[in-house]
Amino acid sequence: MQRRQFLRSGLAAGAGLALAAAGLPAIEPIRRNGKPHLRLSLAAYSFRKYLDLKIKPKPPMTLDDFVDLAASLDLDAVEPTAYYFADTSPAYLARLKGRCSRLGLDVSGTAVGNDFCVSDADKLKAQIASVKEWAERAAILGAKTVRIFAGSVPKGDTEEKARRRCVAAIEEACDHAAKFGVFLGLENHGGLTATCDQILAIVKAVRHDWFGVNLDTGNFHTQDPYADLARLAPYAVTVQIKTEIQRAGRRKEDADLKRLLDILRAADYRGYVALEYEAAEDPKTAVPRHVETLRKLVTG
Repeated sequence: MQRRQFLRSGLAAGAGLALAAAGLPAIEPIRRNGKPHLRLSLAAYSFRKYLDLKIKPKPPMTLDDFVDLAASLDLDAVEPTAYYFADTSPAYLARLKGRCSRLGLDVSGTAVGNDFCVSDADKLKAQIASVKEWAERAAILGAKTVRIFAGSVPKGDTEEKARRRCVAAIEEACDHAAKFGVFLGLENHGGLTATCDQILAIVKAVRHDWFGVNLDTGNFHTQDPYADLARLAPYAVTVQIKTEIQRAGRRKEDADLKRLLDILRAADYRGYVALEYEAAEDPKTAVPRHVETLRKLVTG
């Protein structure tokens, strides 16, 4: 389907997103239909200290346990991070999807770790292949998005060259993800995406309808992270919300969750907001409390 035809349709393949039909070759801010609509999800990364597959003899929590916990918190969805899949066979993915369905949970997306800045051609090819593979796995799970990274500029390389490789890699991966109805969401995650200007330079260069931003509210360490998040929010296809924020040259502080949700509403965001908890308190006690706070802010 051609970009112009896709944009005219006003639909974004089950993600409930309408893209701006300006006819430009690069991505436009997303034009949403209707009022803002926020749905709460929970990132498995929040429980990394329990899900880590390197824990011996075995991790104290499985993805099944994580899904059960999310259901007990009356959430809308879960975001099972790729790092914690002990089994990635189609049979297991289907079974996990079925567990979520029986508990009334959607799979909002999944998140992978990749580096599209690597200069070695074979290594870059492997990174692209991994993202393509996870797009297929996401489709089996019924996930709408896959969170991806850009990476960091290799030693001796230039940011311009790394960005060009990254953009080309994203477009190739998106070509594949599109076949499965899965969006790739680039996270603001340090390296080549440390600042709003850096990530927007990539976002505006990528020419693909199945691409957007994974807006992570805790990853801008600039003078005014809230202002930067507001600039980036119009491009978001999925959101990870954190309970802390850190301004340049200052220590971490509690995030103004209401302000973060207001930023999403101002952008008419319609989609999932996944709590990705990274603070010091044990997630088993902190996550339920933060979920309840977010629920009140979303519904109030």
